[in-house]
Order: sequence, then structure tokens, then C-alpha cells
Amino acid sequence: MAACQNLASDAKSAQKPPAPPGFLSISSKKLLQNIEINAGARVNAWVDAMRASSPTHMKSTPSIANDEGSWNLQHPSALDMFEQIIDASKGKQIVMFLDYDGTLSPIVADPDRAFMSKKMRKTVRKLAKCFPTAIVSGRCRNKVYNFVKLAELYYAGSHGMDIKGPEKHSKSNKDTELLFQPASEFLPMIDEVYKQLVETTKSTPGAKVENNKFCLSVHFRCVDEMKWSELAQKVKSVLKDYPKLRLTQGRKVLEIRPTIKWDKGKALVFLLESLGFANCADVFPVYIGDDCTDEDAFKILRDRGQGFGILVSKFPKDTNASYSLQEPDEVMNFLRRLVDWKELSIRTQSKF
Repeated sequence: MAACQNLASDAKSAQKPPAPPGFLSISSKKLLQNIEINAGARVNAWVDAMRASSPTHMKSTPSIANDEGSWNLQHPSALDMFEQIIDASKGKQIVMFLDYDGTLSPIVADPDRAFMSKKMRKTVRKLAKCFPTAIVSGRCRNKVYNFVKLAELYYAGSHGMDIKGPEKHSKSNKDTELLFQPASEFLPMIDEVYKQLVETTKSTPGAKVENNKFCLSVHFRCVDEMKWSELAQKVKSVLKDYPKLRLTQGRKVLEIRPTIKWDKGKALVFLLESLGFANCADVFPVYIGDDCTDEDAFKILRDRGQGFGILVSKFPKDTNASYSLQEPDEVMNFLRRLVDWKELSIRTQSKF
């Protein structure tokens, strides 16, 4: 199959990375979204947020409309709205951004076994031939790469704090690649806290601490809900001595990250700039994700009025995404339709 990417391997060279971001200012108004250790968050607030992250509790979130039909009208299926989406993208370069867990692979009890299907990998490989494609994940970049196993993609691990592009050959015959790690100075601290969390949480059945290089994840998917308060207290006991680390909430996971102004939304902007689309009106970014950490990227696209976000969820949730898909299988179907549309466009243009 002939590659149909408009922005092929000779894409514009990456722009000079921005200066390292400053420290994040803490807002008490975002307590449940960004549960700040040094802001004195109470354990019961953590547990409320942990409970809200469970799909079985999604519908009871106060800020979500009771009428599921109303939510679906505000965030219609991207499959049902495919033609309208294509119309909006005409004349523009589509750039794809994909979360991994819950988007390209199902959410599973053991995060080390979150494998994507062969069909999904084949679909993403075809997608990358048609459009610049990036995986943006909270996972360690190397780990998500080992899951995806596609060298032609861009990878942003650790919630965008570890970005690497595919290797390219320059005119001087030297391999060149994009690499950006704005939180490198925190590595010793992250490793130190990881060891403490492993030791502190080992007495909580089902708890799993994952080292994602520039951030840490405390998974509680397999922890009895009656033990969540105890687990939250244990995490607090470790982090109280590390004011430069903050705690955020994901789907059945507590995320420990450096307090720098960097997230998946910042990573999206950086990658667009690196691809040569800084302040460009003819680019159409599409970001697909299922987690609250993806909301930073959804908000960037909404604020810019450029492209759109697609939330992967079976339940109504507060979101800045424009469209929705229910599960990874629907994501795969949407990506396949994008590929089919692009390949048909190429064939049609070649006839003239």
C-alpha cells in the first residue's frame, strides 16, 4: 500500500524546544481534579475522587446531567458524525493524538497486561501512513512503545514529560530524532518516592505501584473499596515530605507528578510545533482519550477552536471533548474509517 501521509519523513525539522516550564501554582478550587498534598487535602476528599473515577459511580457525579440523552446530544458519537468531521477537516492537515489505556487497549486488572490487539496495531500502522500520529500516555514512554511496537509514531510518555519522535535520516546521513524531557531534574526524587511507596503500600492487597519514569502510578483497581481510605492515607504519608510532587486522579489510579506546568495539553502543543504547525490555521488535530488527564488536551483544542477531542466512555462525564466513542472497538472503527477516507481521496486525486 502506498503511503498517503502528506507530512512524510521529510517533514519540517522540529522547532527548538521551549524553555523548561516553571512550577505549577496550586488552586484549592481544583481539589478533586488535582488533589494537592501541600494544600492540605483531606483523605475523605481523596476517597470521594477515587470513588468518582470508577465507572460504576460515573452516573452519580453531581455535575453530570441526569439525562443521558442530553449528554449524548452534546457529545454525539464520532462514528455517527463522521461525515461532518471530515467536512470540517477539508483543506487541512489532520494530526492524530491517541491515549493508550482505555483507548487503544481495554482497561484491565493488571496494567502490565494491557495489550493492544493485532487488529488495532494494524489499524494504527495504516493511520500513521496517512497522518502524523502520536501516542500520548501516562505510562513510561518505553513501556507504551513496547505495547504499541510501531517505530514510525511519536511517543509522549509520563503525561507528556517524555517525548520522542521517530528516527529520521538527515542530509548529513546522521540519525536525528525529536527528544524532549522537561522534568529530567526530578528523576532522583521520583525513584526515591517509588521505593517508599512500594514499601508503604505492600500491605494493601491489590495495590500496585508503577514507575513511569517521570511520574508514578498507584493502581487501586484491584483494591477493596473499603481499603481505599487506608491506601490514600499511606500515599499521603509518603508525599507529605515532597512538596515538589503533586497527586492527580485518573481511572482507578493515583498519579504522582512533578509540580511543573506540563501536561498532555502542553505535549500536544509542543508536538504540533515540532511538526511545523506552530500558529498554523490549516492543521486539524484530533485527540482521542478516555481519562481525566486527557481533558488538558481536549481543553487546548476547544480553546483554540482547532480540531476536536473525542472522549472514550460508556458513561456521561464532564468533558471538554466534542464527540464520544464508547470503547476501544469503536475507536478502531473510527480510525479505520479515517484511513479508508484518506486512501480513497488519494486514489481519486491520482485520476486527475
